[in-house]
Amino acid sequence: MDIAAVILDAVILDMDGLMLDTEPIYWRAWQKAGTELGFHIDDAFYVTLIGKTNAFAKTALRERFGERFPLADFEKRWEGLWREEVEQRGIPVKPGLAELMAYLAERRIPIAVATSTVSQYAIFSLQAAGLDPGAFAHLVTGEQVQRSKPAPDIYLEAARRLEVEPHRTMAIKDSDAGVLSASSARMRCVMVLDLKPPSDAALAAAFRVFGSLGEVLAMLRTSDLR
Repeated sequence: MDIAAVILDAVILDMDGLMLDTEPIYWRAWQKAGTELGFHIDDAFYVTLIGKTNAFAKTALRERFGERFPLADFEKRWEGLWREEVEQRGIPVKPGLAELMAYLAERRIPIAVATSTVSQYAIFSLQAAGLDPGAFAHLVTGEQVQRSKPAPDIYLEAARRLEVEPHRTMAIKDSDAGVLSASSARMRCVMVLDLKPPSDAALAAAFRVFGSLGEVLAMLRTSDLR
């Protein structure tokens, strides 16, 4: 029997930056919306928001720009810019995702998605990328748990819904917050690098660090899971 099927009861995937190449779209929308409203959202600040919930981002924006920052106007504008680009161009899927999902499906290893994005955007994003949300055993989103990453809540909730033990689950993540969150949940966490360089803490917490989903699949095929 395949060792992956013996050791792994389930896999939990992140969405933005891991499955879907959405981060550059969010990045452009946030910076353009900020500029239009008279606020400069620089690259270094935006990077600190990757992998975090909208609630966290709102608090960070207020802390950075003060009470004069027009949160409601900003949110309405960036959402409009983001949706406009997605409707025109769609969302690219990360290389290797289809092959990874097929491999797991062949071995009857269920896949859940755990994302800080709220439900409506998660579903819209998956569909815009040509993916059926129903293809995943569960979709756990940021507003469905009390604490955001790096707290372990979203991964513990995903494991609960999957009815699996966290330590027999692999989480595949691209952000520091996701890696620290999954590791806190006692999951075997694989980090796939995206736009933000990993922190020392994330590198130390990760079970493996790869440059692509294809490398993750190669690891699974060789059963290098111990």
